[in-house]
Amino acid sequence: MTQKPALQLFHDLLADIRDPDFIWQVLALIVSLLAASLIARWWRARNEEGAGRLSDASARLAFPLVGMLLVGAARLGLENFLHVNLLKLAMPLLGSMALVRSVVFVLRQAFPRAAWLAAWERIIAATVWGWLALYITDVAPHVIAALESVQFAIGKQKVDLWMILHGVVTVFLTVVFALWVAGVIERKLMRVDALDSSLRIVGVRVAKALLTVIAIVTSLSLVGIDMTALSVFTGALGVGLGFGLQKIASNYVSGFIILLDRSIRLGNIVQVGNDAGQVTQITTRYTVLKHPGGTEFIVPNETLIGSTVQNQTYSDRRLRLATAVGVAYGSDLDRVMSIMVAVAEAHPRVLRDPAPKVLLTQFADSAINLELGFWIDDPEEGRGNVISDINIGIWRAFREQGIEIPFPQREVRLLDQASA
Repeated sequence: MTQKPALQLFHDLLADIRDPDFIWQVLALIVSLLAASLIARWWRARNEEGAGRLSDASARLAFPLVGMLLVGAARLGLENFLHVNLLKLAMPLLGSMALVRSVVFVLRQAFPRAAWLAAWERIIAATVWGWLALYITDVAPHVIAALESVQFAIGKQKVDLWMILHGVVTVFLTVVFALWVAGVIERKLMRVDALDSSLRIVGVRVAKALLTVIAIVTSLSLVGIDMTALSVFTGALGVGLGFGLQKIASNYVSGFIILLDRSIRLGNIVQVGNDAGQVTQITTRYTVLKHPGGTEFIVPNETLIGSTVQNQTYSDRRLRLATAVGVAYGSDLDRVMSIMVAVAEAHPRVLRDPAPKVLLTQFADSAINLELGFWIDDPEEGRGNVISDINIGIWRAFREQGIEIPFPQREVRLLDQASA
């Protein structure tokens, strides 16, 4: 498949099948593939516990690449003694297998949560193998010439079907490669603990945007499309921003402002209006708040910028909680207060500094009202559960010590109307 047409390879292969020496080509191919399979299996087992996607990529490409090397070595060793047309055909097939696995691997890294990738994997494999079949049968040049013959103009730019198809594939591959590189940068940045989490997210998004733009511009230049043709698109984008995309642009800019000024970070407990929860995700358009009850609120970034936000963990993660209880007027207040403080200190989530403290808040009609205040530093774990645990502990301790928790009582008297 060097100087003669590729289709001739099939005729030579059919002629070799009738030759008794063809069995040596088959044996050489089988031995090479078996050896490649064993080496790939050994390499996969060796890197099975290794963390990182580079080891995963090498495990996927081990078989086709090692197979190509072994088949190539067998071809060089046998071509001086017999025909090696079968080995010549096997090498591009193994190369296309390596190409398919490489593209699918990059796609999986660029789109880790994409459910459609399983179907696209088959389409990519079918496309690569189909183009290889056209190339081997020497039909590819005729297909390219037929596509180039269909020409039309877009403005001043003349294009044809082959340019469009070539451009789509080039843009797709370069963008996927750019997203893969952005994913590598994201994993590196997210492991830098010295850098604030918000700045890491900003770096990741800026890297993705820049790499995507560079990939598109570069791929279009490689195809031969004049960059001035993009002026129509940029003009339409400007008109769209002016008429109907103000909110999207505002949310996008607001998202970067939130990340850069670090007023809201991942893990913060915030409240916006009636919506409250822990910040679990900050995207370019919205921020996700997860309530302890499991409900998730999607708040547009523009709302966070233009309204008052109650951030309970902005500068200090410690949060004060309180619970109230009433005791009878005849109770020993010093002993009651010490019991309540002891119950709070016994809870594992209550901080010792600041220490729990009891305040006398009111002399009510039927009880002396006391408020137990205490601090926690993990509000994302919930607040109601801590208050409930301490309330139950106070009730049990009061019952053991004979301390009464009074409640309002009413007496109803019925007078004898006859005597009246």
